[in-house]
Amino acid sequence: MRVRIAGALALLIATAGTLAAHDLFLKPATFFVAPGTEVVLRVLNGSFTKSENAVTKDRLVDLSVVTSQGRSHLDTSSWRDRGDTSVFSIRTGAAGTYVLGASTKPRVLRLEAKEFNQYLASDGIPDVLTLRKKNGELDKPSRERYSKHVKALLQVGTERTDNVSTVLGYPAEILALDNPYRLRVGAFMRVRALVDGQPVARQLVLYGGRSVSGARIAARATRTDADGIARIALTRRGQWYVKFIRMVRMTEDSVDYESKWATLTFEMR
Repeated sequence: MRVRIAGALALLIATAGTLAAHDLFLKPATFFVAPGTEVVLRVLNGSFTKSENAVTKDRLVDLSVVTSQGRSHLDTSSWRDRGDTSVFSIRTGAAGTYVLGASTKPRVLRLEAKEFNQYLASDGIPDVLTLRKKNGELDKPSRERYSKHVKALLQVGTERTDNVSTVLGYPAEILALDNPYRLRVGAFMRVRALVDGQPVARQLVLYGGRSVSGARIAARATRTDADGIARIALTRRGQWYVKFIRMVRMTEDSVDYESKWATLTFEMR
């Protein structure tokens, strides 16, 4: 069993960022801005560098910003499409670390068996792939209900604040237990994986990004501990993502699987 899981992990690390084209990320041009600045955030629906399709406004459940003064729900009228990419904007206020969040409604996706198996291998869901192998289900197509829940940490001015660990109550979310803007390159950042408000033990978490020069920061994989906490090694300056997908087998339902996706983005100087 350990050999099979190790092989699946090696495959997903090798293919992460190449085959995967399903992720959702919030990504401004820079995560460091001044107070009183209008910031445009791209909503990348695909990979960390390219959006394949826009996410329409009617799919939004929530759009929020958290500052040291608390949480505010944003006016979704600023959410608009630019070809294959959605964007929205906020105007920053007082200095501090801001948390931006967006949550989408569930959708159903049907895939043939080969496509579904490849998706499990490339997008970071090896446990479900291993279970399909064990149960002799590799030749079965799938109906999956999925939803995506994304966050970004924006540093406004020079004051670092502690609101990064605010829980937004999304079906899945990554909670920053450390403010990355207080860390130096080479440090570890603790994050907690939450699903339906509860910590998830042994959840596979992937992280990587792009360096200041635009070079790829190779994807790495880790697991959460018994308290749902993973440690992310911040090895280089640049823009980073952390992500996980929690997928479960469904019974007595109209779908075979339900997945809840979460991403977190930020920048290291």
